[in-house]
Amino acid sequence: MSANSPEDLLVEATLGAWRRRDRDGLPMPPAEWADLSDAGRVRAYEAQLLAREWERALAGDGLSSSVHAVLARIR
Repeated sequence: MSANSPEDLLVEATLGAWRRRDRDGLPMPPAEWADLSDAGRVRAYEAQLLAREWERALAGDGLSSSVHAVLARIR
């Protein structure tokens, strides 16, 4: 797969920690998730793990954006 393939763009679109919420306030997967192949979903999952590792390494408090999002909702 090239760096600019449609599937690569879908994987990239799933990497952020922000999630839209349904009417009950529950997080929903990115819309692009539904368009990924099974292999693309595995790649997106692995990329998410790596992105959170980078965030933790760069953050002064050692927390990822996902952790910050959860903490903001429970505080």
